[in-house]
Amino acid sequence: MRLRSAGTAKVSRDPVHHPLFARYYARISVSAESRMGVGGVRRRLLAGLAGRVIEIGAGNGLNFAHYPGTVSEVVAIEPERVLRQLAVESALRCEVPVDVVPGAAEALPVKSEAFDAVVLSLVLCSVRDVPRALGEVRRVLRPGGQVRFFEHGRGGGRAMTFTQRALDRTVWPPLNGGCHLGRDPVAALRDAGFELGPYRRLSMPENGPTLPTSYCVLGTAWRPALIER
Repeated sequence: MRLRSAGTAKVSRDPVHHPLFARYYARISVSAESRMGVGGVRRRLLAGLAGRVIEIGAGNGLNFAHYPGTVSEVVAIEPERVLRQLAVESALRCEVPVDVVPGAAEALPVKSEAFDAVVLSLVLCSVRDVPRALGEVRRVLRPGGQVRFFEHGRGGGRAMTFTQRALDRTVWPPLNGGCHLGRDPVAALRDAGFELGPYRRLSMPENGPTLPTSYCVLGTAWRPALIER
C-alpha cells in the first residue's frame, strides 16, 4: 500500500483548519457507525465499485473498510490536518490500496479523467463553493464514470426548513467545520450536468428523533459519456 505524506504540511498550507471540530467529529462519527446506522449506509454507498476511485472529503477514513476488493486504488482527499492523520491510520488497516492526500474539493490535485468513480460522503454540506467542487468532480471523472453520494441537506416542512436556514446564517457553520444544513445535493448534481441515477431519501438516525441534520440522500449519478460524431 502506498501512502502519501499527510501530516507534515504547515497549518497555513492546509486548505481547511478546524482542529477542535475535527476532534469532536472523529468521536461522534465512530459512535454513529453503529448507533445511528451509518455503517450500513456506507456499505450500500460503496457496494459494487471497481477500478480507480477518488473520495473527496474522506474525513477520518470511515469509508475505507467498506470498499470492495474490486477497487484497485482509492485516492482519498482530506483538507483538514487532524482528520487527514486519522484517515492515514484508517488506510493502514484497509484491504485496498489507499493514498491519503491533502487538497480542497474546489482544486483537486489529480489529473483529468483519471478515475472510474467519485465518492461524495457527507462533504457537499461543507465545501466552500459547491458548483466549483462539482466542476472538479466532472473534470477528474472519466466519461461515463459514476458518482456515489451520501449527503445530508434540506428537508422537512416549513418549520424545519426555516430552522435549517436560520442555523446556516448564524451559529451552525462556524461551530461545525463549515457545514450547512439547507443545501440540496441532488439539485446541485443535476445543475452541474450529471445524469442522476437511482437515489433514495433517508432519515438519520434511522430510529430516533428528527433533527436538522436528519434529511439524507443516498444515490448514484454519472458523468455523461462522450458522443462520437
